Amino acid sequence: MSDKPMGELCDMCEVHHIHPEKIKNCTLHKLDDDTSLELADLFKVLGDKTRIKLLSLLAAEDELCVCDIAESLQMGQSAISHQLRVLRAARLVKFRKAGKEAFYSLDDDHVLILMHMGLDHVSER
Repeated sequence: MSDKPMGELCDMCEVHHIHPEKIKNCTLHKLDDDTSLELADLFKVLGDKTRIKLLSLLAAEDELCVCDIAESLQMGQSAISHQLRVLRAARLVKFRKAGKEAFYSLDDDHVLILMHMGLDHVSER
């Protein structure tokens, strides 16, 4: 007799049967350890709601200075600067100085695509 309630589906194979062609295809497309780690690190950086909000502001504007980002997110400039350093280290944003102001923008179109794809995914119901 099973310990599972009636009607509950088992999420594992109930028989051991491999599919050689699928295994071969998986072997060809499996990510190497370095690439997997780099991608996991990227998703860790994206796994913070403040950084996501910050990226969404930069997706809406070509560039913003740190003062405008801080005011828009109602946070201190030092907290915003810290988050921007993390995003910059992950090559998600870039900056330029104009006099005493620091302006940030998305690093490239890939960041915008990541944002749009993520939003599309969380929006589907």
